[in-house]
Amino acid sequence: MRVKRGVVAHKKREARLKATKGFRWGRKSKERAAKEALLHAGQHAFQGRKQKKRDYRALWNAKINAGLRENGLKYSSFISRMKKEQVKLDRKVLADLAENHPETWKKLVESVK
Repeated sequence: MRVKRGVVAHKKREARLKATKGFRWGRKSKERAAKEALLHAGQHAFQGRKQKKRDYRALWNAKINAGLRENGLKYSSFISRMKKEQVKLDRKVLADLAENHPETWKKLVESVK
């Protein structure tokens, strides 16, 4: 007995084309191009999730450094003093303090100085 896959295959194709909605040129409408485009898109998405972490860390470092320069300190010396004093705050929290809570930030910088 043979299996007719018409319904399943059609659903699969429709799902693939739905996933490529918004892609440019024939990659949104042609099955073969859509399949390849999705493979590449998946690779870029994977890399992008890793890249996002690097980008945020760089942003936090820049915000911390900007807050420190106002208080006459450098980023590298501040981080080394934080480690020496065993202050366990991550860069995300430090960046938020520097940007949104200037009084608390100033106290923290003075305590590390």
